[in-house]
Amino acid sequence: MGKTNLEPLMEDDMAGAITRGVLFVHSAPRALCPHIEWAAGNVLGQRVSLDWTEQPAGPAFYRAELSWQGAPGTGARLASALRGWAHLRYEITEEPSHGVDGSRWSHTPDLGIFHAATDVHGNVVIPEDRIRAALEHAGDAARLRAELDLALGQAWDDELEPFRYAGAGAPVRWLHRVG
Repeated sequence: MGKTNLEPLMEDDMAGAITRGVLFVHSAPRALCPHIEWAAGNVLGQRVSLDWTEQPAGPAFYRAELSWQGAPGTGARLASALRGWAHLRYEITEEPSHGVDGSRWSHTPDLGIFHAATDVHGNVVIPEDRIRAALEHAGDAARLRAELDLALGQAWDDELEPFRYAGAGAPVRWLHRVG
C-alpha cells in the first residue's frame, strides 16, 4: 500500500465523531466582542457568551477563552468565521479524533492566518514535502532557517506570545460542560 492508505473514508466511519478544542481570543477591541460571540455561536450551533477580561498586553483590548466540542472540522469553521477581522488576534486548537489529525490556527492582523497539523501532544507536524523544499536551501543556512520558521509558524508565535503570557490564569468557559 505504500506510505499511506488513500482509500476514501466511508461516510459512516465519521458519523458521530466528536473532537474538542479551544478558541483563544488573545486580543479584540470591545466593539468586536459581541460579533466574535455571535460568529462562534453560529459555528457551534448554540449561544456563546464569553467571559471577557482586559488584555494587559494591549491597551483597550479584551481576551477570552472557550473550550468547545463538535464534529471534526469545527476548528476550521471557527477560523474561517473569524478570519480577516481588524485588530483581532486568536488561536484555535482542535484535538485529533478518529481518522483526523489535530490542528492549530493562529491569526494576527499583520500576518493573517496560519494553519498547521498537530500531533496528539499539540506539536506542529511538518509535511515531508515541506521539509524537502526547505532542504533545497541546505547550502544557505539563513534561508533554510527561514523556510523552517515559516513551516512552524514562528512569526505568528513571536507576535502572539506576549498576548498568551498576559492571559495566564484567565478564566476558561468549558462549553461541553455547560448544560
